[in-house]
Amino acid sequence: MQQCRWHSVTGEPGLRQAAVEAILSAAARAIRQRGRFHLVLAGGSTPRETYRALRGARADWRAWHIYFGDERCVPPDDPARNSWMAAQAWLDAVPVPAPQVHAIPAELGALHAARSYSETLRTVGEFDLVLLGLGEDGHTASLFPGRQWGTGREAPDALAVLDAPKPPPQRVSLSAARLGRARQVIFLVAGESKRRAVSEWRAGKDIPARSIVPPAGVDVLVDSALLAPLVD
Repeated sequence: MQQCRWHSVTGEPGLRQAAVEAILSAAARAIRQRGRFHLVLAGGSTPRETYRALRGARADWRAWHIYFGDERCVPPDDPARNSWMAAQAWLDAVPVPAPQVHAIPAELGALHAARSYSETLRTVGEFDLVLLGLGEDGHTASLFPGRQWGTGREAPDALAVLDAPKPPPQRVSLSAARLGRARQVIFLVAGESKRRAVSEWRAGKDIPARSIVPPAGVDVLVDSALLAPLVD
């Protein structure tokens, strides 16, 4: 059962500020306690603006280790890649050591890339912070309705997605079980198109976002406008 805490913020600027503060706080805490910060990034337009806002932040960047929640199987320099977006918006502007940015090698194809990324994560324990978004259909990362979410104990860390309902069809996604192995999970949710998904989530519908079940529960930073009752 997912424990979910909803945090209402005012508009996308409010969400961005709250997200930046949460990320930097988690980083400072992890570095103080364990000497490093393991962060999983989400794709999408809402996280992108958060990443841009991090460019000017003061942080111990050399202690940051970056992972990705999912990736599209396109070339590394394709703007559709989450790793490309994060580099352009943020990572190329801060001194996180290149070997500590662990992109999913999705150019290898979904099957090979999923096996490779599972191996990359084999020695990584709990993530310190996982960032996730929410799709119009309730998907998160590349875990889509009606597909395998990888919730079981034997689920691999990374899943090959061969028939995504949105292009491109081949993707790689961390499994729900692996995304839930985290000290903190934050969803960033904004945009009018997400209203129905938010309503269904809050009503208890079994959407992919509900499959992420970390021990400490999840925090959802959501534009307050999306919490109004859904009117058909």
